[in-house]
Amino acid sequence: MDLFEEPAVEPNHPGGDAPLADRLRPATLAEFVGQSHLLGQDKIIRRAIESRQLVSMILWGPPGTGKTTLARIIAREGDAHFSALSAVTAGVADVRKIIAQAKQQRRIDGRGTLLFIDEIHRFNKGQQDALLHSVEDGTLLLIGATTENPSFEVIPALLSRCRVYKLEALSTAELGIIIDRALEAENGLKSQRLQLDPEARQLLITLAGGDARNLLTALELAGRLAHPDAGGVRAIDRELIQEAMQRRTLLYDKQGEYHYDVISAFIKSVRGSDPDAALYWLARMLDAGEDPLFIARRLIILASEDIGNADPHGLMVATAAFQAVHAIGLPEGRIVLAQATTYLACAPKSNASYLALEAAGERVRAGDAVDVPLHLRNAPTRMMKEFGYASGYKYPHDYGGFAEQNYLPEELKTAVFYHPTENGIEKKIKERLLQLWPGRKR
Repeated sequence: MDLFEEPAVEPNHPGGDAPLADRLRPATLAEFVGQSHLLGQDKIIRRAIESRQLVSMILWGPPGTGKTTLARIIAREGDAHFSALSAVTAGVADVRKIIAQAKQQRRIDGRGTLLFIDEIHRFNKGQQDALLHSVEDGTLLLIGATTENPSFEVIPALLSRCRVYKLEALSTAELGIIIDRALEAENGLKSQRLQLDPEARQLLITLAGGDARNLLTALELAGRLAHPDAGGVRAIDRELIQEAMQRRTLLYDKQGEYHYDVISAFIKSVRGSDPDAALYWLARMLDAGEDPLFIARRLIILASEDIGNADPHGLMVATAAFQAVHAIGLPEGRIVLAQATTYLACAPKSNASYLALEAAGERVRAGDAVDVPLHLRNAPTRMMKEFGYASGYKYPHDYGGFAEQNYLPEELKTAVFYHPTENGIEKKIKERLLQLWPGRKR
């Protein structure tokens, strides 16, 4: 069967043998649940659909949030032929075949073709290049779906031809609507006479993690596991939901955007001195299988960048944690990471050392990389001494540990890069520097 023998849009309500998530797939905007920021009254995609002013787009969001469903609805509302490819299995030849069919179909009935590409981030550059001209001239209305950040995974030339819309994980209320629909719909689970107790319902929503497909799959399985009572009612309790779900599949890709989102939340929580939030994100990462040494390395960086001399012990704790985790691994390494995380989160904070380096670097890059003063140079040979190398240098230990002299090039002798904070030990460091170098304002 070729494109011209297929319906314009794939069936939205498959038969009873199809999974529940497919049977309940919305066919219209009125049935669609979620994404009100895009599909609500007067919102951008709804306006585009209603006015038939559609443009190619990338739908970016977590699994189970309606990307495929929305593409089908757009094709139906726009009276376009619907064609779908999975970037996992399709290649350039498949894309070119659809382009040729789209051109012929346009000549036959004047209708456009909507090409939906699932997991478009898996297309390589050559495969994405093959789409450019047809998207540009309107042969295809492209809708790509991805769980990965398009900024990293989609080539700039294709991004410039598409609008990117961010879909959000479904809320508790939205998942509740989907549960009610599943239990009450004729093509859903109504015939099974399921009774979902409140605690089981809440657990199902929690474990679904904003993913409607995950929720419906678990609900359908729980219904199959439930035993009917004398009246034919199948009760679903918390234990059945746990058995059906097994465990929540955390939205976390160690190579993708969520990897960076969660580590970012973790670091910002430690930086923000919130040990409770930091432990939550740490648990998220460990539970999802993150490399514990990756976490430990980030803590070492944070210990210098965000704590610094406000508590110099922070760097020692972080470094020791890395070594300990490397030595003992998991699961015991989790305890070490928890200790380091809470210590660093509770430590006073300062990024003064980091900012000082950046300020000094700016002066260097601005052309202030002048010669090293002679008295600071090494003089391993007689000739170098005759040229004045090391002449006049004051060895601080000969003066009780400090000798006032210029350690900067003459052109920069009044420069100040390090501005200690008033936090923790750094307050004492600031006081000492003001005593040693009273001419330098900190």
